[in-house]
Amino acid sequence: MLDPAEILNASILIVDDQPANVLLLERMLRDAGYRNCSSTMDPKTVCGLHLRHRYDLILLDLQMPEMDGFEVMEALKGIETGGYLPVLVITAQPGHKLRALQAGAKAFVSKPFELVEVQTRIRNMLEVRLLYRQLAQHNLLLEQKVLERTAALRDSEARFKSLAELSSDWYWEQDAAGVFTKTSGPVFEMLGLAATGESGTPTDAAVPQPRWNSAERAQLYANIAARRPFLDHIYSRTLADGTVQYLQVSGEPMFDAGSAFIGYRGVGSDISARVNVPAVLARASI
Repeated sequence: MLDPAEILNASILIVDDQPANVLLLERMLRDAGYRNCSSTMDPKTVCGLHLRHRYDLILLDLQMPEMDGFEVMEALKGIETGGYLPVLVITAQPGHKLRALQAGAKAFVSKPFELVEVQTRIRNMLEVRLLYRQLAQHNLLLEQKVLERTAALRDSEARFKSLAELSSDWYWEQDAAGVFTKTSGPVFEMLGLAATGESGTPTDAAVPQPRWNSAERAQLYANIAARRPFLDHIYSRTLADGTVQYLQVSGEPMFDAGSAFIGYRGVGSDISARVNVPAVLARASI
């Protein structure tokens, strides 16, 4: 909502080559309570004045020597690149009204002036102009907030990924279809995907493959299939030399702003040293 004071404080420029018309409009605006009015009888100065003051409304006469109102409006289009000309045309020629509107004027009043009509059109145009400007400022503020929020989210995501990589041996993200979109570290090897294809067939049958604990892996894949978060899930595999490798993985499903599932992300570590230490100590004490 506009404060009435905003309308009365709006900046208005009167452009007319007739001193009597200028005095009449200035008096009318003062009597109506407008406090920020100026005028010029030289149409060639309008663009320079508008560049400096960015008037909320220009009362523009069409019939002027050297440079008429149509030429002034055409020049103003180079300043008001957003396409909104805050121009109220003043004309004594009825045939010029349509042409003025086509040239970009937002409204017109006829000479001789009907003061009530002029006052009403001025107020209506100022309300529209100020609301238009208010909306533009609001949109800029929203756009800035979106940019700041996006930057903050990207920064947060970068920190999360950095901490995840520092605190684990591997990190991964996959989309809703299970396709890996981001990986760090030996993800495929640790998940048993490097040695086998999607069908489970070994890619190189000549290379001895580790033997996974099928029950532990089945539980891991069941959690992912059910879109359940899981913490510190341990699974193991027996390597070609007979040693057992223990892996620990944590993961969580990801959802978008509309609560639609968009994939999984998780971290994992090789914890064989920690798991085997107690067994080594136990054997040493025998």
